[in-house]
Amino acid sequence: MRPDDWLLTRDERGNPATRLDTRRVGGDAWSSGNEVHALVHGSAYFSALLEAVRRQRAGDLLFFTDWRGDPDELLDGAGSEIGEVLCDAARRGVVVKGLIWRSHLDRLQFSESENRHLGEDIEAAGGECLLDMRVRPGGAHHQKFVVLRHPGRPEHDVAFVGGIDLCHSRRDDALHTGDPRALPMAAAYGPTPPWHDVQLAVRGPAVGDIEATFRERWQDPSPLSRSPLSRLRALAHHEDTIADPLPPQPPDPEPRGTQVVQLLRTYPARRRGYPFAPDGERSIARGYRKALTRARSLIYLEDQYLWSADIVTSFAKALTDNPGLHMIAVLPAHPDQDGRLTGPMNVLGRIEALRALHRAGGRRFAVYSVENHAGTPVYVHAKVCVIDDVWATVGSDNVNRRSWTHDSELGLAVLDETADPREPRDPGGLRDGARAFARDLRLELGAEHLDLPEPGALCDPRAAFRAFAESAAALDAWHRGGRRGSRPPGRLRAYPTPVLGRAMTLTARPLQRIVADPDGRPRRLRRSARF
Repeated sequence: MRPDDWLLTRDERGNPATRLDTRRVGGDAWSSGNEVHALVHGSAYFSALLEAVRRQRAGDLLFFTDWRGDPDELLDGAGSEIGEVLCDAARRGVVVKGLIWRSHLDRLQFSESENRHLGEDIEAAGGECLLDMRVRPGGAHHQKFVVLRHPGRPEHDVAFVGGIDLCHSRRDDALHTGDPRALPMAAAYGPTPPWHDVQLAVRGPAVGDIEATFRERWQDPSPLSRSPLSRLRALAHHEDTIADPLPPQPPDPEPRGTQVVQLLRTYPARRRGYPFAPDGERSIARGYRKALTRARSLIYLEDQYLWSADIVTSFAKALTDNPGLHMIAVLPAHPDQDGRLTGPMNVLGRIEALRALHRAGGRRFAVYSVENHAGTPVYVHAKVCVIDDVWATVGSDNVNRRSWTHDSELGLAVLDETADPREPRDPGGLRDGARAFARDLRLELGAEHLDLPEPGALCDPRAAFRAFAESAAALDAWHRGGRRGSRPPGRLRAYPTPVLGRAMTLTARPLQRIVADPDGRPRRLRRSARF
């Protein structure tokens, strides 16, 4: 297996302004020798994060970005509120720096107030947290990562990257009873919505790349907002709007594992754009599109949205070109909000995407939602893709136009140099061989969804595809039969393509394209359907 068969080269990233691909000797656009662990569920991530932060001492570095931060969210039991944990680190002399999206107004059900309060707490404790609105109109900073560095003790260096925010609703576990500190969501999810998500813990040289991504944003000299109203509000609240200098970046940690890691990102094209991405960056889109050209056996996808017919074109082409290729998608059963306008504009993009995938794959494409053992739908917030048990990606990005072009996003593509010895050893048939990290991640997720104590039977992609179908069919039949008798094992339900009437479709389409799923590419790329 050659990394450049699956991963982007420097030129393929399409952003020569970034330091990511020039900071290593030899100019590789990825790092080798990493140790990557998947933390499935917010409870696992929060527990690991709490332990790592509490280990830090004076002079260590803690950098984080987030979409939303709730200072009272518990990481792991009483006394572990995220605001207090970060403030306590700052009071110990840890260099705490944060970038949180300054969102739209709370009355639009975003998180302006919460983000401001978390920032105020950290600043009062001696850290620094900036509210960052350097986005396109209607856009968001959606990256969710934490970098912990330990000058003089690099063996403790770790970064956490994925889809999990430091906020309410995220601290759930495999039972999926939900986070007691919950955000309001669509009624179908109940008062404490069950939440399914994934974060990666990364150790090794890739930690330096993730820190470099934070530093690029932190050192951007542009004003945090171009809005006069936002600037007046910042002045009225005495907000910190000037980033203080950072300590020098420590050397990258030494190699310690077998995973090759590449950072994939989205930054939109903006007027007077980012100095580290003056034309934007769309390496997430490019990374997916390159990996999908090698898909031969199974694409396994967990995604919050799976919107946009033009975005799923690459998946559809892979299904069309390779008659042996199957695809499983795991999605939330309902949008997170069920308003008269928000619901339809969210559903419309999914309808178009699923129709395209069903046309391309026929019975080789299957889509499911998840429920807990009480029958409550689980909100799938994970952003995971595994192709042929070789290439795996976890990040903040969803499969839609917004994530691939418009908001800021960060994902990690992982190739394991360790081959998986279980059969089939080369499911894709391209002599890449199944890889331990990608296969283990797929099996762990599949075992939970199917209630399997031992997931070894899922190694064969065809067997996994059948097992998902059989489990969902049994649970669907049990529900149709009035839930009589014992509940079948498994948590999967078949996901039918939603239906919208013609009038609602016409109403929702402009909102879907402008509000829910905008395009952040330069005009020349939009016209040519390139990324």
